[in-house]
Amino acid sequence: MPGVFINCILILLGSVLGIVFRGKLPTRFLDVVVQCLGLGVVAIGVASAIGTADTLCMIVSLVIGTILGEAIDIERRLERCGDLIRGKLLKKGGNSTFTEGFVTASVLYCVGAMAILGSIDAGIHHDYTILTSKAVIDGVFSITLAAAVGVGVAFSAVPILIYEGGLTLLAGLVAGYLTEPLITEMSAVGGCIIVGIGLNMLKVTEKPIKVGNMLPAVFLPLLYLPLVQELSRLFG
Repeated sequence: MPGVFINCILILLGSVLGIVFRGKLPTRFLDVVVQCLGLGVVAIGVASAIGTADTLCMIVSLVIGTILGEAIDIERRLERCGDLIRGKLLKKGGNSTFTEGFVTASVLYCVGAMAILGSIDAGIHHDYTILTSKAVIDGVFSITLAAAVGVGVAFSAVPILIYEGGLTLLAGLVAGYLTEPLITEMSAVGGCIIVGIGLNMLKVTEKPIKVGNMLPAVFLPLLYLPLVQELSRLFG
């Protein structure tokens, strides 16, 4: 699980830098770095999306999957889950800056599409590009958070290790049951969602894209491709 370990290490390094340079880092430099990372995330997503061998599968999966996600409102549920965890733990921790840093960072780094997609990609393809990119982004945000609330941010590496590590291992277990065409189309759909994450980072849309609601689309090629093959056999 190299990508998971890299994520944890960069969170720790970012936290150390944030504590060391507390109050000395101009916000404008961090903003520029985030913009650069946003461009990189868009490039990663495009590279995955253009690998599709069935454009119609990608489009249909995105449309139907996003409609399903919107109906369930996954994005809002993830936000509520994060708020609930944060509220309970901060209450128990007496609202100390350590607890605030730990909980805020843990929720920020775990509750998101990139953590899920990156872990799936790592488990199925052994491709750590998405997780490594997320690691760099988390590292940069750790600098800002640690500078604001202190060392608690560094300890968020523990839930990240458990969460992303568990997802990666789970994806690895099911990888043997997936065919190459299925994996290709799942990656292509995931790439489109990654592009959405990058656009959100760049703030190029009037309203943020609800990438969390798009997550069901990643799994729809599992239904689409066998269905199309069966229809082709019956009517072809």
